[in-house]
Amino acid sequence: MLSDKFKNYLHLHFIVFVWGFTAVLGKLITIDALPLVWYRMLFAALFVLLFIVVRKNKLQVNRKTLLLLLGTGVIIALHWVTFFSSIKVSNVSVTLATISSGAFFAAILEPIWYKRKVIWYEIIFGLIVIGGLGLIFNIDASYKEGIVLALISAFLATVFSLMNGKLIKEHKPSIISFYELGAGVVFLSIYMLFQGNFSQVNFQLSVSDWIYILILASFCTAYAFIASVKIMKFLSPYTVMLTTNLEPVYGILLAFIIFGDSEKMDPMFYLGAFIILITVIANGILKNRTAKKNLKAANKQVVV
Repeated sequence: MLSDKFKNYLHLHFIVFVWGFTAVLGKLITIDALPLVWYRMLFAALFVLLFIVVRKNKLQVNRKTLLLLLGTGVIIALHWVTFFSSIKVSNVSVTLATISSGAFFAAILEPIWYKRKVIWYEIIFGLIVIGGLGLIFNIDASYKEGIVLALISAFLATVFSLMNGKLIKEHKPSIISFYELGAGVVFLSIYMLFQGNFSQVNFQLSVSDWIYILILASFCTAYAFIASVKIMKFLSPYTVMLTTNLEPVYGILLAFIIFGDSEKMDPMFYLGAFIILITVIANGILKNRTAKKNLKAANKQVVV
């Protein structure tokens, strides 16, 4: 019989696999990125609200928190729009490989956000990531727009992750998700209305598009977010982080299986993607060792 820890580890891999499948769904859904994200956030917000009602959780938050949640929701909306736009103008492999560069942005932004010293190896890893991105940039010029959009998406993902890092300490993940997803829907609705292109939200989609959108909103968004937070109660942050780095691997493999030749890239692309992924994993390993050393040092001081 499987242990609870191993079951949670398998569950985590399934969630990461689901996240990797998100990019594939973005390619399969035929509508543009903007209405796609609008549908995703709308249905995901409804699914999360249903979860909150069933759990009888309170939605009330103070004004300061509400403003922070709303602002974070706008950033998430922009992150997803640029993410799916990158997939639409390039392909899944280019987008996921470039999104992995989020570790570089985190190395720059985390010290500012948490007011801590810059860690030397994060800067070195950041430079290596830039080198990996340079190799990816040297591929077919037709992919460069997708790379730029994915870089913007990676930056925005880092920003909202830092913001959620503080929010999650005081509020339930379902409450955070509901307000952020709802804010994203409202923001995108207002934007499309002012741009005069709300007609992009076409309610007469194909059956396959409706199915893919519902899968994206339910399993890949509402379920995956809430389940991933729950798993962190049973597995170490290092295990979660290291496993999450497999998302682009799962996504690229899935894309190659489903889309075939359209996902085949130049060998230099795979070398660049490999460099980025290995760098992100190495960063996680060093952080884990540093955290263990700090914990041991703190325990010694307590004993003394």
